[in-house]
Parts: sequence; structure tokens; C-alpha cells
Amino acid sequence: MFKFIHTADIHLDSPLKGLEVHEDAPVDEIRGATRRAFENLVEMAIEEEIDFTLIAGDLYDGDWKDYNTGLFFVHQMGRLHKAGIRVFIVSGNHDAASQTTRTMPLPDNVTLFSPRKPQSVKLDDLGVIIHGQSYSSRAVTENIAASYHQHDSNFFNIGLLHTSLTGREGHEDYAPCTIDDLKSKGYDYWALGHVHKREIVSEDPWVIFPGNVQGRHIKETGAKGATLVTVEEGRITEVEERELDVLRWAVCLADLSECETKEAIYEQVRTAMEKEIEIVDGKTLALRLQLEGGCPLHAELHSRSIQWTEEFRGIAAGLGNVWLEKVKFRTNRKTSLEEIAGEDTPLSGLLQAIESLEFGGDALTTLVPDLANLKTKLPAELLDEGSLLESQPEHLNELREEVKELLIAKLIQHGGEA
Repeated sequence: MFKFIHTADIHLDSPLKGLEVHEDAPVDEIRGATRRAFENLVEMAIEEEIDFTLIAGDLYDGDWKDYNTGLFFVHQMGRLHKAGIRVFIVSGNHDAASQTTRTMPLPDNVTLFSPRKPQSVKLDDLGVIIHGQSYSSRAVTENIAASYHQHDSNFFNIGLLHTSLTGREGHEDYAPCTIDDLKSKGYDYWALGHVHKREIVSEDPWVIFPGNVQGRHIKETGAKGATLVTVEEGRITEVEERELDVLRWAVCLADLSECETKEAIYEQVRTAMEKEIEIVDGKTLALRLQLEGGCPLHAELHSRSIQWTEEFRGIAAGLGNVWLEKVKFRTNRKTSLEEIAGEDTPLSGLLQAIESLEFGGDALTTLVPDLANLKTKLPAELLDEGSLLESQPEHLNELREEVKELLIAKLIQHGGEA
């Protein structure tokens, strides 16, 4: 019997996006999150007395800022060496030979596969052979798996590969290949990397993306970790997902459809946050709050969104180890514009005109010609990744709706004033 850990996409010392721009963010936890998650991996390997660890690419996040990143990794490998645990690595697009120019001598227990051609490394004491190839450049667009050696029937065969397979949303199409390409090699297990969400692609043979060990932004929500595999008499008997992350990202949904007062909104938001806290078992929680439902205070929410956001931050702070990354105002009006302003009034006509407003990127820059200067005066929460002030096509629909709701809310709020 032997055991191994399959991990990938560690991105050591990668910044966690969407947090550090805020003064109240847990900076120390953010900066050290990927390191502490990797330390959890090493501790698990030692405690489980595993035989070897597989790292399927993107150990690093590009070139190191300084040598401390490399020193940290070598120190952790030294801990595994002392425990008699071997490590096998293929580099991915982020830590390809062209991306990471600094180097550090590695302990004897670490094998980094060549970027020039596929290699096969035999572990005679375990009856295991590991096949792999590192990236030579950031963008590997050919099917490198096609050149991997065929299985050796005298060994338990593992393929170590950084790939998008036939494509995965949010990930570049690197080292593309099909599941049939992998199966044709006759391996017992394919240890994949590149996709940050855990996915069991196949169980015959086992083909797995373990996901990354630490979520880095709001698009990487939920538990993160590695895969622990047990093999007995040449057959896989157990495949386990193990959580390793130290900071958890989550989207917190709060239905405000029954909230008719500010106090009711506060209570509903607090309750929604508390539910998310229960799930993470004491980890620091980075929340994106999304407000939904047909809310009686819809106009009030949109007209004072920045103030409301700060008040919600206060609720999060009062709950302890919680940090509010952003608030998305997605509530709806509980009554129609005709009911609010009347069917034939100057206010109703203006409201209807705003509701039918459409504009694209060029129109936006015409409406706000000094957009660059405006950005310097806005709060941080409007300027992070995915900001509505970015003019990418995928953001324009959201931007249009936000502007409409803000204008309508302001008009309704002041509609009765002279």
C-alpha cells in the first residue's frame, strides 16, 4: 500500500485580489494566505505519512518579487525530505521557464520535470512510474499529452499534466487535449492542474483537477485544498478531498423582500452573514453581500448605496472574523413606476425615459468625458476588479442597470420637492 497527495495551482505569494485596497482589510492574513495553506499541505503530508506529493503546475505566481518566495518553498521541501516524502513537479503557465527567471537549488527529494520533452520517473520501491512535462513558456497551445509515453504494465502509472483539457470557463486553453487522449495512454491516475475549481473528470481511470489550495478572489469561492489518494495492490481504493485554505471566499445572499424598515434590513443581512460563518468553521471569511428581492426600500438602497455599504461593513466587523469585500445591490422595486409617479405626470415621463435608456462604451465616455479624473475621487469599492467603471463588454449591461436604478432612485427621492 502507498499514499500520495495531488495538488496544483498553489500560486505562492500571489496577492488576494479585491481586499488589500481597503484600509480595514485583514492585510496580514491576506498576504500570508497562500503560504499558510501550503504549510497546511506539508503538515497533512507528514501526518498522513504519505509516500510522495504531486504538484501539477503553477506552484508560483510568475517571477518572484524576491528570493524569499523560493526560500520559503525550499524550507517546506526540507520538511518533507526529513519525513522521507518525495515531491514531483511540472511547471505550468505561471511558473514556466520563461516566467520565473530566479532559481533556487532544490533538495534531493524534489524532481522538476523537464520542459523539453516528456519524462517518465520510476519509483521502484513502490512500483510507481510518473509521466510528466513542464511548460517551457507561458502559452503552451499544443497537445503535449499526446507525446507522453505509453503505460508500463509493470508499474502503477500516473500522468502529471497542467492543462485546460477541452476548455474550462475562466482559464486559458493551454495544453489542450481530450479525455480520450488521456485514456489512450493507459494510466491509472491523471493528476491535472490549471483549473482552480475541484473537478473529478473521470473515475475510470481517475482524472482529477484538485483545484487550488487557497482561493484568491471572489470568483474562487468555497473550500479549497488537495486530493489524498490511497493505492492497495495496484488499485486505487480511496480518493479524498482535504480542505487546506485559511481564508474562505463566499457570496452571501440576503433576500430583502419582506424588509420594510432599515432595522429589518440590518437583521436580515446579519442573519445571512451568520449562516456563512457557520459553514467556514472559524476561518477568516471574505464576503460579497448580494441584496435581492422586491424590497420596499429599493430606492433608498440605491440612492444611498455607499452609506449602506459602510453600515453593512459595520455589521460584518461586529461578527468577528468576517470581512466584507463588496455589496451588490440587486433588489427590485416592489411597485411599478406608474404607481409611484402616476400615469401621466412630468415625473412619470422622466422616469420612463430613464428606464428605457441604453448606452454602450462610447456613450458612457461621452456622458462622463473625464472618467479617468472621476476614478481618482471614488471610493475603493467602486474601483476593484470587475468595477462597473471598467468598459469591458461584460460589465456594460450591469453598469447600465446600476445607472438607471441610481437615477430613478434619486428622482423618486426628490420628486415631490420644488
